[in-house]
Amino acid sequence: MEKIAIIGLGYVGLPLARLFATKYPVVGFDINQKRIKELRTGVDSTLEVENEVLKNSLKENNDPNTGLYCSSQMEDIKDCNYYIVTAPTPVDKNNRPDLTPLYKASETVGKVISKGDVVIYESTVYPGATEEDCIPVVEKISGLKFNQDFFAGYSPERINPGDKEHTVEKIKKITSGSTPEIGEKVNSLYASVITAGTHLAPTIKVAESAKVIENAQRDINIAFVNELKKIFDRMDIDVNAVLAAAGTKWNFLPFKPGLVGGHCIGVDPYYLAQKAQEYGYHPEIILAGRRINDSMGEYFASQVVKKMIKAGIQIKGSDILILGITFKENCPDSRNTKVVDVYKELRELGMNVDIYDPLASAEEVKKAYGIELVHKIELSKEYKAIILAVSHNEFKSFDFESYRQRNTVIFDVKAVL
Repeated sequence: MEKIAIIGLGYVGLPLARLFATKYPVVGFDINQKRIKELRTGVDSTLEVENEVLKNSLKENNDPNTGLYCSSQMEDIKDCNYYIVTAPTPVDKNNRPDLTPLYKASETVGKVISKGDVVIYESTVYPGATEEDCIPVVEKISGLKFNQDFFAGYSPERINPGDKEHTVEKIKKITSGSTPEIGEKVNSLYASVITAGTHLAPTIKVAESAKVIENAQRDINIAFVNELKKIFDRMDIDVNAVLAAAGTKWNFLPFKPGLVGGHCIGVDPYYLAQKAQEYGYHPEIILAGRRINDSMGEYFASQVVKKMIKAGIQIKGSDILILGITFKENCPDSRNTKVVDVYKELRELGMNVDIYDPLASAEEVKKAYGIELVHKIELSKEYKAIILAVSHNEFKSFDFESYRQRNTVIFDVKAVL
């Protein structure tokens, strides 16, 4: 019988482990012992799996056929025959792909994989990364030969953090294998739990390419409307009204201006761009889109300052409140958030900036960005500007009107008010 190990229990790994555990025995492996301890009590701080659902998924000792067991010990995954890697794929400070987490996860697999086993990667990478970068690590550590002693698959994750409607089983899954036979085997494994169905790609490189262009396409589309915002702001035309009007045409794509952060859209296009450059092609549209989207934090900060000046508010020494620091609404994930760019720009202009976010981990934000979140909003504080950076549901009941009456500038990044 199949036994599955999920390597990495973050935003991608845990929902996948929970789903597979409905039909198979699953061991969720993560080196973060704090995370394992938390999950064993039935609590998921990422909010991707409801606590009650997680508790029901946890493996009972007397049931060998299904259920999830969480562990940070490698001996607990030695008897698995599928190893699914869900490691993050960030970029470094120069926007170059950083495969360190994937290399480390591959080393872990190499220490436990046996003959006949299959390692499947879900992390977003450039074409060729699975077979050219990751598999050699598994081979070196295990001493086994690829496509002879063990095999590989690639099935890119399509998790949308914070989305309770498009959960993992409801999103069609791309699958692939290192041989046609393994491709069918990997496809069958996912098809057994993915109700939305699967799409078997002819090769691993095709599957890798499909995933990386999904996010690049979205990034470019958002960059287009961000550029429109910059243009129409100069003309004193409401860009959201323009988009609403244009959106009445059946084939107009509904994108909105905003900050583009997170661990996918704000990162993945760089993976494709680097690989293209290795082949002698300099991608123009992809990198132009990235430049526009990376500039939006500074742009929104400048817009806030302009509105403050028009309102006769002194800039230096003003108290500013930013609502939200995560990269998207109703999600605690603050990785690669561009709200930080807004914060830094305002701080450089001599403003005192508070950030309040009821979902983000204050500990993680402090560690990643050196920013201390405020634990509550001081109602007595005379904020000169309030920036709604992330439209968490919790902020919908915020009393913006009372601040507006005090001549406070209200700046709505996402145009949701």
